[in-house]
Amino acid sequence: MTAARAFVVHAAHEGRGAGHRVEGHSFEDAAVAFVEAWSPTVSAEGEVQVIVRDIDDGREHCFVVDVDEGEASPCN
Repeated sequence: MTAARAFVVHAAHEGRGAGHRVEGHSFEDAAVAFVEAWSPTVSAEGEVQVIVRDIDDGREHCFVVDVDEGEASPCN
């Protein structure tokens, strides 16, 4: 398994100022960890859209986290 990295994650509807530092082994791992730790507002479909930014290189990815399944998939 790869070493944990640092990310800043926020719910897409809240904006960057609401971001939290999250450790994870991947962008997807950080997305799920954020939802589990900070319980952002969940849609009627049981999903949360989050933006994950790698602290080291600034790359960002958008994910939809299924709260019931605990899985993240890329935004459409």
